[in-house]
Amino acid sequence: MGRKIHLSLAAALAVAALSPANASERIKLLAPALLELGQRFERVGELANATKIYRTLLEDADAEVRSEARFRLAKILAAEGKTTEAAVLMRRVADENPKATAPRIELVGLLHRIGDEAGVLRELRSLSRLDLPLNIARLVDRLSASLKSSQPLALQIELAVAPDTNINRATRSDTLGTVFGEFAFDEDSRAKSGVGLSARGLLQSRVDVSGEVSIAAHGSLDADLYRRSEFNDISFEAAVGPEIGRGPARIAIEVAFNQRWFGMKPYQRTFRASGSGRLIVDRASQLRVDASIRTSDNFFNDLQDGHGIGTVVRYERAFSARVIASLRGSFDRFKANEPAYATRSWSIGATISRDLGRATVDIGADYARLNADARLLILPKAREDKLARFQLGAVFRQISIAGFSPTIRIVRERNHSSVEYYEYKRTRTEFGISRSF
Repeated sequence: MGRKIHLSLAAALAVAALSPANASERIKLLAPALLELGQRFERVGELANATKIYRTLLEDADAEVRSEARFRLAKILAAEGKTTEAAVLMRRVADENPKATAPRIELVGLLHRIGDEAGVLRELRSLSRLDLPLNIARLVDRLSASLKSSQPLALQIELAVAPDTNINRATRSDTLGTVFGEFAFDEDSRAKSGVGLSARGLLQSRVDVSGEVSIAAHGSLDADLYRRSEFNDISFEAAVGPEIGRGPARIAIEVAFNQRWFGMKPYQRTFRASGSGRLIVDRASQLRVDASIRTSDNFFNDLQDGHGIGTVVRYERAFSARVIASLRGSFDRFKANEPAYATRSWSIGATISRDLGRATVDIGADYARLNADARLLILPKAREDKLARFQLGAVFRQISIAGFSPTIRIVRERNHSSVEYYEYKRTRTEFGISRSF
């Protein structure tokens, strides 16, 4: 049997090569036979030959042929432990066939193995908007309710070149109005533009304690680096705590340590305790609530030391297999040693994510208010801020290397403040790479 299959493959490839002028037509005629031949290789365990056939068909002119080849190749790669490459291929199948359930279900499993819990949840909500058979719908419900990353260690990295019109979020005003008159800002206190390197990394680990309880830990790094190091902004956080899942709900509790450096010097240290709850509302939506308490130590100004509480509520819903929208709201209260640095703030925002072929586009907007408890003695007014933020981003999966694809993100911020020092506007553009799924 094995020898006959080898001869069939040789014959098929020979026929394809007989007439270069008509090669595309002959490949088109041979494609179904090659798919069948690949399947025969799979049945007898000759996966290397099956892989070669499927790779020759990955860019076939017939959408059904290339999708089938990618689907089969992805399953072979997944069985060999090449999960990232398999996930990229399976995502391409889902991009070209957004209403097909099989590739999305396979993609859910691959993302689950990688440890991309957020990606799994997005795919499950997209699946819920399709017309699913009853048995598949029940499977999706069970996956949503029992989701827990099976990957003991997961790493996410994003790198970008980031031109920014205001790298220090500073005012463009020349003077600050005080009760003693106008004070001039020095040059370093005013807005600076620049091109920096943005790096974000997240390392996650999870250890199961029982069927419903696990211990999760993560370390994250967020850095904006510039040629002038006095504007470098680096933040590191480490956190650990238990996660408890029961039915459609999941609760997580963690303690965290955060260290921030500005200008390559220690700027602020924060200790935090938080809890979060996630509830699968229905097949298409989920609700998440986060609450935290923290204590903060500012190395530059002891008057800004203090403690705070905060909460964030997020609701996310899939409107189709390609469109997902989210709403969010937050409230924060910070009590500083000096009442002028004590603040109350709230924000609301929304984001819409849309798959357009092999690209995903996100559009988001946020509005926030902040009020200080009192004014500094030299200022005529207490601080009152109104911040508007708009974001447009896209991931282009047409290009994928080792599971990463090009991204672009444009952020526009405008903060109106009763104190000139906090008044600023900013446009930031990021060109980088991120996970392609």
